[in-house]
Amino acid sequence: MQTITPRVSIIMAVYNRDFSLVKRALDSVMAQDFKDFELIIVDDGSNVELGRDILSYVAQHEDQLRYLRHKNMGQALSANRGILNSIGQYIGFIDGDDEYKPNHISACLASIGDYDLIASTMENIAANEEDLFMPSNNDPHSDVFVDNFVAFGTLFGKRGVFESLPFSKAYSFDADFYQRASERYITAKFDLRTYKYYMGLPDSMTVKKKKLRQELLSAQQQNS
Repeated sequence: MQTITPRVSIIMAVYNRDFSLVKRALDSVMAQDFKDFELIIVDDGSNVELGRDILSYVAQHEDQLRYLRHKNMGQALSANRGILNSIGQYIGFIDGDDEYKPNHISACLASIGDYDLIASTMENIAANEEDLFMPSNNDPHSDVFVDNFVAFGTLFGKRGVFESLPFSKAYSFDADFYQRASERYITAKFDLRTYKYYMGLPDSMTVKKKKLRQELLSAQQQNS
């Protein structure tokens, strides 16, 4: 049973994902073995059809789900709005094209202990080995294996951390946030693998980051 103030707030910022993927993500949250949560969906200016489909889903779970919508501002700022509208003691996230295993929230709660913020490794789902590598935050010319970076969807922590350190609209804002939080709070990364991370999807964050890297490198070459 959910209490009046849920212990955990889960935030999904979504923009123009195929609804079948969004529904898969939503279903995975609703199927958690830990039930004392709220799920806040922040629609970052998606097409009308997706908004209608999400609203229809929310209508079936109005006791735990809330839907917010605004013009397109990017995932970082959308996540910040979700945080401002959340009330849980702890806050977690999920991308609209990813999935929780049934014990994700309970595993995060069991792991956080005295930490203020945690992240975790994931069950990485990719069509080929190339998709398992991300552009490095420190060196745009090199790649980093997926287990060695911090993914937005695996962040989980006390609400005060997110209230005091909003996400910045920057390249790899998730890694940037974790780095800034590590300078002020007690943080850790665990090998949980309760978050199913789908890599290589055409409009996934991984592919977008690789595309952005290529655009940055091309711009640098033109200016050199």
